[in-house]
Amino acid sequence: MIRKIIKIDEEKCNGCGACAAACHEGAIEMVNGKAKLTREDYCDGLGDCLPACPTQAITFEEREAPSYNEAAVLASKAKAAQGKLPCGCPGTQSKTIQRECPAPIAQEAPSQLTQWPVQIKLVPINAPYFDGANLLVAADCSAYAYGNFHNDFIRKHITLIGCPKLDEGDYFEKLTAILAGNNIKSVTVVRMEVPCCGGIENAVKKALQASGKFIPWRVVTISTDGRILDEI
Repeated sequence: MIRKIIKIDEEKCNGCGACAAACHEGAIEMVNGKAKLTREDYCDGLGDCLPACPTQAITFEEREAPSYNEAAVLASKAKAAQGKLPCGCPGTQSKTIQRECPAPIAQEAPSQLTQWPVQIKLVPINAPYFDGANLLVAADCSAYAYGNFHNDFIRKHITLIGCPKLDEGDYFEKLTAILAGNNIKSVTVVRMEVPCCGGIENAVKKALQASGKFIPWRVVTISTDGRILDEI
């Protein structure tokens, strides 16, 4: 049948995952860092996802598509609700991680943190430690998930942390000011695999572009069970 359905422009999609979280029917999923309409029969054509998209990558179109299958949507919701918190965010899915008992630690591992504060919202824009710094911008959960975070990421870096899901506002302006106003040598972004962490990656990308500087950067994605999934 011909009906109204959403269309996602992959070129505009920044992978933040906001549309997937806003889609109450579960028609949108994140695939290889991009939003995809994976179930056309789950899309009711009402467009709850449109205002959630920060890049206006989602629009309506009228085309041949399967009818909205409310029964299938309800069944899918019931299945997905098992083990999840009421908000429905994929990043809140409850699970237990089984690990072998570690060997006794001979001595306490020293902290590699060399500055304070570390929260993006609190750090001063022109602190002296930014001069010639290798900057680490990390989702705060990543340090808890990845066991050797201090040695592998914080060591020899100036560290900024944040949570795009819980912090108010965007980090874009603050990060742009830090990058533009200081001699930053490199930027490493460490994020979790959950969709909401796309917000911190996107803020860094936009800040790098807005700074007008060419600064080497990379993104490392950590799984919820503490593995490095991807590095670009």
